[in-house]
Amino acid sequence: MLTKILRRYAKPYAWLIAAVIIFQIAQTIASLWLPSLNADIIDKGVVTGDTGKIMHYGWIMIGMATLQVVANVFALYFGSKAGTGVGQDLRHDTFERVQSFSRTEMHHFEAASLITRATNDIRQIQMVTMMGLAIMVMSPIMSIGGVIMAIRQDAGLSLLLVVAVPALGAVMGILMYKLQPQFRLSQKRTDAINSVLREQLTGTRVIRAFVRQDAERERFDTANVNLRDTNLEIGKLFSFMFPAINLIVGFSSVGVIWFGAIRIDSGAMEVGAMVAFLNYLMQIFIAVMMMSFMFMMIPRAQVSAERVQAVLDTDPVIASPKTGRKPAENERLTFSLVDATVQYPGAEMPVLADINATLTPGTTTAVIGSTGSGKSTLAALLPRLIDTSRGQIQINGEDIREWDLPALRRRIAYVPQTSYLFSGTIASAVAAVPVDQVTDEVRARVEAALEIAQATEFVSRLSEGVDSRVDTGGKNFSGGQRQRLTIARAVYRHADLFVFDDSFSALDYATEARLRQALPQVTGEAAVLVVAQRVSSIVNADQILVLDGGQVVGSGTHEELLANCETYQEIVSSQLDPEEAA
Repeated sequence: MLTKILRRYAKPYAWLIAAVIIFQIAQTIASLWLPSLNADIIDKGVVTGDTGKIMHYGWIMIGMATLQVVANVFALYFGSKAGTGVGQDLRHDTFERVQSFSRTEMHHFEAASLITRATNDIRQIQMVTMMGLAIMVMSPIMSIGGVIMAIRQDAGLSLLLVVAVPALGAVMGILMYKLQPQFRLSQKRTDAINSVLREQLTGTRVIRAFVRQDAERERFDTANVNLRDTNLEIGKLFSFMFPAINLIVGFSSVGVIWFGAIRIDSGAMEVGAMVAFLNYLMQIFIAVMMMSFMFMMIPRAQVSAERVQAVLDTDPVIASPKTGRKPAENERLTFSLVDATVQYPGAEMPVLADINATLTPGTTTAVIGSTGSGKSTLAALLPRLIDTSRGQIQINGEDIREWDLPALRRRIAYVPQTSYLFSGTIASAVAAVPVDQVTDEVRARVEAALEIAQATEFVSRLSEGVDSRVDTGGKNFSGGQRQRLTIARAVYRHADLFVFDDSFSALDYATEARLRQALPQVTGEAAVLVVAQRVSSIVNADQILVLDGGQVVGSGTHEELLANCETYQEIVSSQLDPEEAA
């Protein structure tokens, strides 16, 4: 999976990778040449007392060292540029794919896991890319070249490599085998701790209100200890690695000096050659260790690649067709529910069953019912936030699945049950544009939308008015203020369908009455769907659907339902006195 991702995302940076390879080869060759030059200085200059030879080979060494540094700098620069580019592109595509996910995919992956995949996992892939470009080119050349150069210095002494290098490779191989499952477990437990943290941070008020601090602390501690234990296991394996490597390197160095001294004493080897051989031995070990370290990073990156690829390979259940129908600019849209049924995966019963209704331009359709009767699910069907399990949602007589999804949603103004605002300013949040795109024209439209949503009252009291700051989610406003701002965001748009999903629940009766009186100014010829708990919010609707247990048990105007729908009568009697109901 890692290879698949790198093959795809490294392709745009092929010229950078080629530059890295060229510079890595140059600096590796320079590194391999230096010990031989050092041997020549000792054997041909120091031993013989030839100062000219020392200066000659010394200047060559300085040149090679300079070439090594310059080539290494350029190799690391181009490698970092390619690696960060791969990470950037991968994060972009992951974000784009997550943005297209429906409720089904979000439930499958969970938000905490998606955050980990888009940050930590992609960072692992990025690090492997950067390290791979630095190590995977240099290490093979260094190790093979080092062996060749060591044999050139003394073939007999090079027999030590037959024992030392395989021993080092065996140690690194065992560690890689042990580390991969621990890396996989570490990523899963990172997901778990992120999930707990996210729940606790978003539910802080509820936790305090129900005095759940001790239980949540214990829950977090359990996830934290699990992650610690896994990281400790990884740390134990790494703590074994370095002493084992040092032991092998130490014994090998002692062996070189021991047997080298014997060969020097017998005249079969020169002092400079032994020093060079020792340097080549270190270069070979360093190359093998770096390559092995790289192979230890690869299993972790492989786990991360599998997790990221799982996101990229997931096709959203709700997607726009390639040649979807787009509404014409002046085309009016009529929405129809035809035997619409919704049953969530794993549920025994459908949350909505055989719903039939038509929302025509210029009319208001209301939905009322007890908690859990499927009102919000019905509202989510129209902007296609969810799809029907059976039946259809039709637009102008055509299946909604045949329509281009972005184009369709641009013609729908949706106010969700839970008010949420994007950070920025009030003007940018209502207009749904970046702060730097708020022009005078946009600001004027925002102020008009705020007036209709009954939000001008509190916005005008703010020192910066519509340019006042909005925190993420609108947390610096009360529930009623957030609700009015989300309504303003909806009425700011020129829509063919307005969906208000229990959007007046945080408003007092007077504010709601003024809002309902002002809404027709913007809804005009559009269809309107209002999901409500209060009967007073819907008494003037052209059509009221009464839901009970996911089924329509009554349909008609307020007066008609009072006459023939028992469920509606019970709702009305629980909220209004007889005079108000009439």
